[in-house]
Amino acid sequence: MESTYLAVIKVVGAGGGGTNAVSRMVDAGIRGVEFVAVNTDAQALQACDADIKLSIGQELTRGLGAGGNPEVGAGAAAESRDEIKEALKGADMVFVTAGEGGGTGTGSAPVIAEIAKEEIGALTVGAVTKPFEFEGKRRMQQALEGIEKLRNNVDTLIIVPNEKLLQAVERRTSVLDAFRQADDILRQGVQGITDLITIPGLINLDFADVRTIMRDAGSALMGVGTASGEKRALDAAKLAITSPLIEESIKGATGMLLNITGPED
Repeated sequence: MESTYLAVIKVVGAGGGGTNAVSRMVDAGIRGVEFVAVNTDAQALQACDADIKLSIGQELTRGLGAGGNPEVGAGAAAESRDEIKEALKGADMVFVTAGEGGGTGTGSAPVIAEIAKEEIGALTVGAVTKPFEFEGKRRMQQALEGIEKLRNNVDTLIIVPNEKLLQAVERRTSVLDAFRQADDILRQGVQGITDLITIPGLINLDFADVRTIMRDAGSALMGVGTASGEKRALDAAKLAITSPLIEESIKGATGMLLNITGPED
């Protein structure tokens, strides 16, 4: 008898940037995924549409946020370790998404990832943004330190460089729209992978296939391409591998996941 087991996929948004990204994913209607929002800011948490909302570090922060301090974010996650583990229980795959550079997301993401990978045993993927330059040197430095800590606790790490994103949008784009674009790139990255697992395609991949490529893979590069016309599939693929979001060459890559979506023709 053929197995009908479906992989349990959970997406955790940590901090303000992470929970904003999760809200965008919920709005986009990503299927077959459970969403978890984690924040020290109780008020901001209520605005998120996640399935599970976890207010962490109540003793440490009183629900008032981490004040831009990653150490407070890490301490809050450590305080609420049992609640985080309970929220992740049963997951086969966990995405941890955050806007690096602030307090809660930067500090809590490595703790959440470590619980997912080491205690739950899930395939764990980090999907984070690096700050825009206009956010300042301190935030960028905190982001770089947070990324290194997260890298040590995930199987695969996807980094979206927000400053590179500005090269791909109109010069008149507002700050608010720039952040929305960053959220949407995170959404595309997560959905591009989860759809491969949860939605049947012409060439079916299952969770085991994805796990083989992404387990202990280290850094990953993500590109997105859209095209129309006679050679649209080839053109979209070329745009994806030359995307401004890719900061390094893809030469030497040991694996690739390709998700092509379009009409039946």
